Amino acid sequence: QVRLVQSGGGLVQAGGSLRLSCAASGDTICGSAIDWYRQASGKERELVAEVTSGGSTTYVDSVQGRFSISRDNAKNTMYLQMNSLKPEDTAVYYCKRLCGSLWYWGQGTQVAISS
Repeated sequence: QVRLVQSGGGLVQAGGSLRLSCAASGDTICGSAIDWYRQASGKERELVAEVTSGGSTTYVDSVQGRFSISRDNAKNTMYLQMNSLKPEDTAVYYCKRLCGSLWYWGQGTQVAISS
């Protein structure tokens, strides 16, 4: 069983930065493949960034150049660094990681950007 715990959300002003964490624990190894999603109020969940099992990293156009994914293997944690935040980045952010052969979701963390 795997548990993903997210942290790092909060309220910041436009132009600010946040770093979201997605920490894995359990008896199954999680690799570097990760998807970061977000869901704004009243909207569908959208994929904003991902690292594939092959190591390719992609970002949706709206966050390209502002968001970046990194990892700390020792902590089994992956991060989403978010810079130059905009009010339209306001959403609940979710991580999804491949652990063994299954995908697991984090609990979500709220990000709110004030103008």
